[in-house]
Amino acid sequence: MPPPSVLTPRFAALHVPDYRRYFVASLLAMTADSIEHVISYWVIFLTFHSPTLAGFAVISHWLPFLFFSFHAGVLADRYDCRKLIQVGQGLFMLASLAWGVLFLTDTLQVWHAVVILLIHGAAGVVGTAAVQLLIHDMVGAEQLQSAIRLNATSRHLSILLGPAVGGGLMLLLGPAWALLANVLIYLPFTLLLMRIPYSGHALAAGQQRRAPRFGIGEALRVFKQVRTDRRIVTMIVLGGATSFFVGNAFQAQMPQYAHRLGTNAAGAGYSALLGANAAGAVIGAVLLESLNLLRPTARTAILCAAGWGVTIGLFPLARTYGAAVTLLVLAGLFNIAFTSMAQALVQILAPPPLRGRVVGLFNTAILGLRAGSGVTVGVAGAIIGVQWSLALSAAAVVAIAAAMLARRGPSLSAAERAPSP
Repeated sequence: MPPPSVLTPRFAALHVPDYRRYFVASLLAMTADSIEHVISYWVIFLTFHSPTLAGFAVISHWLPFLFFSFHAGVLADRYDCRKLIQVGQGLFMLASLAWGVLFLTDTLQVWHAVVILLIHGAAGVVGTAAVQLLIHDMVGAEQLQSAIRLNATSRHLSILLGPAVGGGLMLLLGPAWALLANVLIYLPFTLLLMRIPYSGHALAAGQQRRAPRFGIGEALRVFKQVRTDRRIVTMIVLGGATSFFVGNAFQAQMPQYAHRLGTNAAGAGYSALLGANAAGAVIGAVLLESLNLLRPTARTAILCAAGWGVTIGLFPLARTYGAAVTLLVLAGLFNIAFTSMAQALVQILAPPPLRGRVVGLFNTAILGLRAGSGVTVGVAGAIIGVQWSLALSAAAVVAIAAAMLARRGPSLSAAERAPSP
């Protein structure tokens, strides 16, 4: 095979004109989502001072992915993916609009917040599989990993931009008008989806398709069909293990880690800890895209997941602020490497007529099971301390990755080194 640098240009997906427009518009939409989190969580805290409601905000975000990711995959297999993404964007805009009106009229009650948070959770899950199928159609299999990595970079950039833009809008307009203005930031992406000529199903055109069904029975049927390819099963199990044991639960515990390091929880040091993981992911994506490193194989994905487990496990044990930030940056780099690679493998290897449902199974594992990390890191942290709960949870991820490597043996077949589109 020719060297990867000959096969794939730098930032390969950005060489596709439609994807360039998609990337910019989706970055705006993701930033709008982050802005809503920043402003709404701040007002909820000032209004209710309720840790329970803050906890529900996290649960309402991830549980829909656990229970409905497969259903979203079924919808992506059945319908035009552009329409599904627009439905999700419409729900996001409805949530921002509702927050803004309630803040403006000073009529926000707890039940309002619960309903809006549930709407926001539904908005997140309904278009996730559809997005993945749409970009697959847009860039093809050869540039898919690049597109997935750039999409993940958009998400991490939005996490960095959201607090800055959201805070600026609050200072300029106040929380209510800032959220009403935020509705407009979603519009470019929604309008772009009306113009792009992709439905998410072009790669499956002409293949025999069975009308997909909802439910556990259909999920089991799909899993039985793809379990003969060990790479797909490995990526689903790997994604589920990393999410269940660690996920992103360490972000919610960051004030305690900051306090242990002697950092003022309200200062720049705390903000740097919060942003270090996202910054590492952005740096990692730029490096991987620039240097054309790490072609997607199951073994490389497992090794990157193990590297993520090691770095995120050492973070709570770090004794200096500099070491903690460095470990978080490295963790972000490993995270974007293994998640983008795992998703690319699942999408490329999944049979086209089943792709949405297979992606739904993967999303259930890598996104939905993050709800479990609230127990492994959060609840366990209340018993043994958040330092040890995170370190031990990360050690479990490393142990699972090591077991996967041992089971796969020292060599891989040619098919595993170069998955076919």
